[in-house]
Formats: sequence, structure tokens, C-alpha cells
Amino acid sequence: MNTKLIIILMNLLFCCATVSAQDDQKSDLQKRAEAVDPTQNIASARSLFIHAFNDYYNKGQIAQGVECAVKATALYYKENYYKEAFDLLRRADEVVNAASLSSSEKAALHYPVTKERLQMYIKLRKSDSAKDQLNILENLASQSGQESVKNDLLYTKAIYYYTFGMNAQGNAVFKEMADKLTAQKDYDKVDEVYKTLIANGRRSNNANMVAQSYSNYIAWKDSTNALKHADEIKALKEQIASQKATIDDKDSSLTARQLIIIGLGILAAALAAALAVGAVILLRFILLTRKQKKTITLADESNALKAKFISNISAQLEPTLIKLDKSVPEVQALLDFSEHIQTLSELENRTEPVDVEETQMQSFCKDLIEQVRDKVKAGVNLTVNAPNLSANINREYVSHILLHLLTNAAEYTPANGTISLEFKKRGPHAYQFLVSDTGEGIPVEKRDDVFKPFLEIRDLTTGDGLGLPICKKMAQKMNGDLDIDPAFTKGTRFTLDLHA
Repeated sequence: MNTKLIIILMNLLFCCATVSAQDDQKSDLQKRAEAVDPTQNIASARSLFIHAFNDYYNKGQIAQGVECAVKATALYYKENYYKEAFDLLRRADEVVNAASLSSSEKAALHYPVTKERLQMYIKLRKSDSAKDQLNILENLASQSGQESVKNDLLYTKAIYYYTFGMNAQGNAVFKEMADKLTAQKDYDKVDEVYKTLIANGRRSNNANMVAQSYSNYIAWKDSTNALKHADEIKALKEQIASQKATIDDKDSSLTARQLIIIGLGILAAALAAALAVGAVILLRFILLTRKQKKTITLADESNALKAKFISNISAQLEPTLIKLDKSVPEVQALLDFSEHIQTLSELENRTEPVDVEETQMQSFCKDLIEQVRDKVKAGVNLTVNAPNLSANINREYVSHILLHLLTNAAEYTPANGTISLEFKKRGPHAYQFLVSDTGEGIPVEKRDDVFKPFLEIRDLTTGDGLGLPICKKMAQKMNGDLDIDPAFTKGTRFTLDLHA
């Protein structure tokens, strides 16, 4: 029993290491997308998966990109955005076709894309379209040459047949898969597949699928119990025969038997010691975790007190700074720095939701562009692309963010360049603003740091570096986010996503 326990623990450690290695291969964008709870913020999760897809594509990592595209598609049609879902799958297929891969590799990558398209047609109850996709899946599975893909095809075909009431075909396909795995004596996997099919039927309220799956499961269970018992009896007989042979070999030597007993005693002692050491390590880990949790809590409280302390200092300095000569650049820089610190502190401590008002987007965007027209260099083209519709936004925060981004773009866009402001409606309650310029762009390694305050000591007359952190915090207070589009390579593009 102790030996089995150690083997199980080693397997768990190996699995954890494998999962950790797989996570390390994921990009930061994909990790951020998977960290978002779709039930809380489905638009943000979907947007991050699409960004991850574009990022993987630009890096030539097609398989990872297809995985993210498929996950984003599922989040699209979960909200009934079928057009966007089909468009994204079409683009994923184009990316696979353009990749320098073998025909079998392309087939393996086209398979999950086509399978997701089949899932949508099944959800829409379009049996003919679903049948066409199923035929394509059969060809792709054959071309891929991968056994796992072929097994998945059988499972997918069973779901299709049961969904559209073709019980006989569903039973035949599922029996083929069950027989195949049973012949390999992979009973646990067959059991898992049956339970998964039953669970899928319950989630989709497909009573026919649940009934057929459960009936087949019971029949398979009965038929395999005898096989499993026979295998177990055979294994026990082989084990008994092996042990008997060992005993017969050792029976002639009393010394050898004594050595075996001594060895078993040493092994038992070693296992007991190992378990004791493991218990001590586990206890230390629990105590360390509690200590770290307490440290984190204290650190959070300390950060809050620091923020309040800094804000109070800034507020106390402001009356004195106002009396100084504002025409001196250093004095004005200190005043701006004091104001930014107070603004950032207020945003950090704000808990109440922000107010929104209905705003006409086209005139709103044009007005913002006009406010920076006199700040751009010669020949710079200012463009607005906003439909003639209204949206509920917090005008104060959105105006502050967009004016800051446009002012930065005006400063860094060279003569004869282009600055654009776009507005897009991404869903019934999801909006997106995009500010793009053709400047030299922000280096990739610095993009995450531009939203973090107080990272370096700066000459305040050249800026305090708090503008983008304030904008980021404002976006988050509006149940949104501000980020840099990694797929835009002709300069810099900021994306402001809002969710009403």
C-alpha cells in the first residue's frame, strides 16, 4: 500500500510539472485571456483570445494561434454573434492554408476549426450544413494520420447523429469507438467518453442523446465487466505464479529468506521515514503559505496607507506650490505632478460605479480631434471614423483618456504622418475606441511598463509618467481596459474597450 501511495504521488508531481511546462509555452496574452472569467467579462476574454491569435500568427506559431481562435469563436456564438464567429474561423483556415506546413499538419489544424463550425451548425439545428462539415471532418481526420484525431471524429459523429435523432447511426459509431478502445483494454477511457457524452447531452438539454448514451453505457458496462474480471484473474494468477516461483527458488536457502525479510524491513522503515519527511515538508509548506498570505495582506494594507500618505503630502504641498511662479517650468512640473498623484490616489480608492450619459459618438470624436489639431506637426493628417450612433459612456473619463492619447500621438507623429480616432460597437453593450498614429512606436519590451506608475526617477519637466497609468485606471473603473494593440506594426495603436 505504501509503495502504491509513493507511485501515485510521483505521478501527481509529474502531471503538475507537465502542466507547468505547457503553461510556460503559452504567451502572456493567452494566459491573460484564460485568467478572465467569461461569465463576468466575456467580451474582454474574447478580445484577449483574438489578440493572442494575431500575436501567435505574427510569430509563426500557427497551432497555438488556431487554439486561441477556436476559443474566441466559442465566446462569440455563446452570445449569438454567429457572423463574427464564422468570420474568425474563416480567417483561421486562411492562416493555416498560408503556413509552410505539410498536408497532414494542415489537416490536423483545420480539424478543430471545422469541428467548431460543426458545433455552431448543430446549435443552430441546421442538419444539412452540419452534415457537410462532418464530411469535411472525415477527410481531415484521414489526411492527418493521427489516431487521436480519428478517435475524436467518432465521438463527434456520435454527437451529430444523436442530436438530430439518428439513433441507429449514433449507436453504430459509438459502438465502433467503444469496441476500438475496449480491444486496447482502455476501459477507463471508454468509461470517461460515455460519461462525457451523457454530460454533454444534459448540458444541451438533448434528452434523446442522454437516453441513448446512458442505455449504451449500461450495455457496455455489463459486457466489459466479465472481460475486466477475466483480466484481473489472469493478472492475479500470473502474479501468484511469479511469487510461487520466487518462493520455490528461495526455499532452498534459509539465509536468502532471512535477507528478504531484512530487506523488506529496511524498505518499510525507509517508506515510513519518507512519509514522515513528507509530512514535515507538507506542514512547513502550509505554515509558509499562511505566513505568505498574511504578508500579502499586510503589504496590501501598507500600499493603501502609502497611497493615502502620498496623496496627503501632495494635497498639503499644493497651497504652497500655487503661490510660486507658474511660469517657471520646474514649478509647473511640480504642480502637474501633485495633481496627477491626487488623481491617481482618488482613482485607486474609488469604489462607487461611474455615471454614464448618452453621447452622440460622431460629433464627440470630431470635437476631440479638433482639440489637438493645433498641436500636430506640418502635414499630419487627422482622421475620424465613427458611425452616426449614440452610446452610454462617462464623458469625463473617456474624454480625458482619448485627449491624452491624441496629445501623445501629436507629439510623437512626424510631419506628413497620420493620426486617427475610431469608434466601433463590438456588441449590445460593448464599445471600443482606437487611437492610431504612424510614429516610431513603443518598443515591445516597454509596452507593459508604460501603464505602471513610479517605475523610474524622472525629470518632471519632461513628464512624470503618470498619464497612461491614470488612463488605465480610469478605463478599469468604467468596467473596461486600455491596452496596446500588438498586431498593429505601422506605429502605435491604443485600444480602449468599454462594457456598459
